[in-house]
Amino acid sequence: MDEFIEYLLRFGNLNQQQIGLVRSKATVLELQKGGHYWEAGKAVKQVGFLIEGVIRVYYYNNTGEEITRYFIDENHLILSGNSIDEVYIPSEYLSAITDCKLVVFSRGDWKDISDTIIGWDVIVQKIIAKYHSEKIVRRSGLVSQDATSRYLDFMEKFPGLVNRIPLSYIASYLGITQSSLSRIRKNIP
Repeated sequence: MDEFIEYLLRFGNLNQQQIGLVRSKATVLELQKGGHYWEAGKAVKQVGFLIEGVIRVYYYNNTGEEITRYFIDENHLILSGNSIDEVYIPSEYLSAITDCKLVVFSRGDWKDISDTIIGWDVIVQKIIAKYHSEKIVRRSGLVSQDATSRYLDFMEKFPGLVNRIPLSYIASYLGITQSSLSRIRKNIP
């Protein structure tokens, strides 16, 4: 929980009473490796902040193939939809690659915090802007690069994840086969 409070304070100020409110609304969720934080077609009922672990965002294409779209690592807020008031039904799955620990809030508790703490929405918007900026930077070269460059770029942009994620997921994220990724890795000194 302290990790989440420290993270929030990077984006704005909260007094002790406000921090107490946030703490009182939060619960810690331990998600086992392979467990889903959310699933396609099921309404999302909570907001989360990943304290420990790695989560994979994936979907199934029209031929039933599992496609990894993104990875979420520590110190990332997991929000749903454009507004806490709307019911969000995702088309993707969020699955734990490793054992994970999250600080979670029900949608109602998140709304209560937003309604009570002046400036909360500004803090959240700053966090969202940072996240989107990181996401754009991390995904930017994937379309125009060859497979080796994509892998080297992945290692540079996700330095802490290369050894924590199965090769099959990295290959899916990069849009290449696992055997191609193995060949690329062998040729990198």
